[in-house]
Formats: sequence, structure tokens, C-alpha cells
Amino acid sequence: MYLTRMELDVDKRRTMIALTSPNVLHGAIESSFSGGRERRLWRIDEFQGKYYLLLLSAQVPELTRLAQQFGVEEREQLWETKSYDPLLERVQRDSVWQFRLTANPTTSVKSANPGVRGTVHAHITPEHQISWLKEQGINHGFSIVPEDVYVMSNRWLQFHKGGERKHPVTLLAVTFEGILQVTDSACFRETLTHGIGRGKAFGLGLLTVMRPRR
Repeated sequence: MYLTRMELDVDKRRTMIALTSPNVLHGAIESSFSGGRERRLWRIDEFQGKYYLLLLSAQVPELTRLAQQFGVEEREQLWETKSYDPLLERVQRDSVWQFRLTANPTTSVKSANPGVRGTVHAHITPEHQISWLKEQGINHGFSIVPEDVYVMSNRWLQFHKGGERKHPVTLLAVTFEGILQVTDSACFRETLTHGIGRGKAFGLGLLTVMRPRR
């Protein structure tokens, strides 16, 4: 696995469009790889007023065209790619990590009418969002203490999927930061490479970790 980071140029109009319409970036990312379509995890991070694309993939990406569309072209190195395997190998049961995750916390509500499909609703309060993440940890190989997790931002994404604006999509992107502990190392490695929750094609679900700061 490979983790790639690219700074985005917010002075470009198409970059600003892509930040609110993640289907635009999804298409550009898929075009950066040869072979069949795969589900690749990605995320937009904001740090000190700058925006970055973070991309996890099984192949080394070729992002020249994507950099021309959305990147800072004045940089000597347009993007940076590193092997993700050394980090995955360091994941052990009971190890403690600082994490960042942008995800779509939701709950399914059953229909009162038999045979009618239920509806999916976003969790909109920090309390319910963190409770959702705690429940996710049970099946994803980690545990959290709610007091050690913070909701850094909430952002609604509204766009159309497919041609002719036929399929409107609304997603709530919630960014979490905090501390977690690994409870199942194999399961947690799967989580790091396959993500959490809904909307993975649109920049949601990528969980990244680093050793806690002293």
C-alpha cells in the first residue's frame, strides 16, 4: 500500500469546486491509475490554511494531470508518495495511536411500513457522532474513550452523482481527532486499508494514525 500527499491550489476555481463537490475529485483520482477500477481511500486535510489531498492506494499513483487540475504547480515536488507497509507492520494489539478520521456518521431508521426500505440519517451532534465512532470501533479493531476524542469540524457535501444531475447526494463529513487503542491488530490493519463508514468514494472513511505526541 502507498500513501500519497499533494497540496491543493485553492486559487484555482476548479479546486474550490472540487472541495464542495467530491465527485469531481473522485473522477480525477480514478483517472490517475491504470487497470480496473478499485475503491481507493482519500481525504482532504486542512492545515494552517492550506489544503492537502491524502490518497491511499495499492498502486503508486501518476498524478501529473491531477496536479495540473488542482495542485500547486510551482512546487518542485508536486506530490509525495511513501510506502504504507512499515506503518501497518507496527500495528500491534494494545498499541496506542493518535488518529484523524473524516467520516459520515449515520444511523438507519426502519420504516413503519412492511416492505418499505428504511432511511439513513446523519448524526448531527458531537455527542452522537462520537458515540457512533465508539460503536464502529467494536467491529474495526479499536477502542476509544469519548473524553479523548474531539469533533474538529462538520461540513455538508451536496452534489449530483451521474449524468444529467439525476442523483442528488447529501453527506455530512465529520472530522475526528483523538487517541485510540488497538484491540485487534489484524482487524485494525484492515480498517486502515479499507476505511470506515459510508461515502468512501467521496473522500470519507480514511483513518490515519501516528504515534501520540509526548
